[in-house]
Amino acid sequence: MNRISVTDELLRRYQQDGYFVIPNLFDTEEMDLLRTIARAVHQNDQKTASRRDGLGGAIKLAVENELGDNISSAFVRCQSIVDTMEKILGDEVYHYHHKMILKEPRTGGAWEWHQDYGYWYNNACLSPELASCMIAVDRATKENGCLQVLKGSHLVGRIDHLKVGDQTGADMERVKVAMERLELVHCELEPGSAIFFHCNLLHCSAQNKSEFPRWALICCYNTRRNNPYQESRHPRYSYLEKWPDARIKEIGLRDRAKL
Repeated sequence: MNRISVTDELLRRYQQDGYFVIPNLFDTEEMDLLRTIARAVHQNDQKTASRRDGLGGAIKLAVENELGDNISSAFVRCQSIVDTMEKILGDEVYHYHHKMILKEPRTGGAWEWHQDYGYWYNNACLSPELASCMIAVDRATKENGCLQVLKGSHLVGRIDHLKVGDQTGADMERVKVAMERLELVHCELEPGSAIFFHCNLLHCSAQNKSEFPRWALICCYNTRRNNPYQESRHPRYSYLEKWPDARIKEIGLRDRAKL
């Protein structure tokens, strides 16, 4: 059963603003399980990548193109997220990839202003028919570098992206104009709250200057009709089996017992 009621008002907000927030989509037990397992898996994971920002900091992330029998895959497959994605994108969706963002206390770097489609356009996705769901693993605040968005910026279309440090960021000439005309929103979230956002929404996050971590799980989806026209770093279409939300706790309790 989908925990989200995808009303006409919610669809209007997505179409007009480029995003919407669902507070407390996942409960305390689900988030405690994800947090405990993610810390154990990723804290010293050799596959975790680091991306320098343009301000002397660095952010860590772990990207996965494949799904498995684990808790992060249970979130990606869960009915509440997948059904909602299909409603807002108007088509069957599949798993494009997912990633854990590891913004550590005092040292976590910034994400430059960018659009996800600024990257995915070059991965042979013909249309901006992709969206992401970011789930707050830890509490996200201005102090620890929460997500910032420009409300309605998905309507400006794709902006050229350039290298900034190890990252690729949107052309700041256009970003600055967008910032003059559009509302900047800091998306402060409690653990378990989620933000669904369009792939052309301009967003960024500041460095983590606090003593608290700011980890987040981002589940990214593409539509079946937008299947990439050639191979790239992320998968082409394959059928996504939906799982009941209850599988999150089932798998989480099983895997926590193995730690």
